[in-house]
Amino acid sequence: MEADVSGVRAFIATAEELHFGRAAARMFITQQALSKRVRRLEDALGTPLFERTTRSIELTAAGRRFLPLAVAAVAAFDEAVGAVRVVDSPVRVDVYDERFTPLRMVREASERDPRLRVEVSMRQGLAVALPALRRQEIDAAFGRARDLPWPEELSQRLVHLEPLAAFVPEDHALAHLSELRPADLRAGGIAMPDPAGAAEWRAYLGRLADRLGVPLRFTEPAIGQGHLVQQFLREKSAVGLGEWSIDATGSGLRRIPIVDPIPLLPWWVVWHRRNPHPLLRTLLGRLPRVSPPDPSDGRHWIPDADRALP
Repeated sequence: MEADVSGVRAFIATAEELHFGRAAARMFITQQALSKRVRRLEDALGTPLFERTTRSIELTAAGRRFLPLAVAAVAAFDEAVGAVRVVDSPVRVDVYDERFTPLRMVREASERDPRLRVEVSMRQGLAVALPALRRQEIDAAFGRARDLPWPEELSQRLVHLEPLAAFVPEDHALAHLSELRPADLRAGGIAMPDPAGAAEWRAYLGRLADRLGVPLRFTEPAIGQGHLVQQFLREKSAVGLGEWSIDATGSGLRRIPIVDPIPLLPWWVVWHRRNPHPLLRTLLGRLPRVSPPDPSDGRHWIPDADRALP
């Protein structure tokens, strides 16, 4: 049996955290999967790397000797992978989903710069995309980079704040209003498709519902734009939420602004600090830098966690 890179990565995370649960969360795998990887590595090396008790873990003498060499070996492996990548290969970007702002931002960036060739994926959640970013299977991803365990090797930047609107069927109890305030939403609340693996958006919606003082209910996950529209059309008292930029024309839905405050959806771009792809730098250079609204600005709302820039 030979040591593999995934086992060495699991060892490094565990050695730095000295806690299997935190290390597993950092790698976005289960604790059981992390423990198996570490055990396989120990079997391959023929020596234990950790002293395990019911309350704590510590590095053995072999583990302490192995750690700096393991860190250097993984860094060299990542550099080697980057070095053999075809120079003119497209930059691989996860845009979350076709319905949202990041796809438009990437399209506009590529239109402004003909050098920028992009291969798009849609994992529908930054929490789902982070493991691929860490392995450099993709070069960048968009999402809400908060309320997630954060790997130190990833960088992040706030690139857009999109107002949210309510989307309701034309025969909805609130469809006659030109704008909605929290008091208008409290009877029916908010009904949203379950974000499934997008843990960061589930946390955002929970924070928003708490701020507005309205009930929040999750329905079945939406499979595509048509399914989302169908779910919103079923609601006669609760409202669905979506980006203001979504055009509801012809859908049977009315788009109504939410005010006092206006909820802002923060979009971050995330990338690996050691990713050498030249087009990644081109993409980052074409994306804007934005700052969250001042805390004294009562007209707009974002979660406090999104106000702290890295």
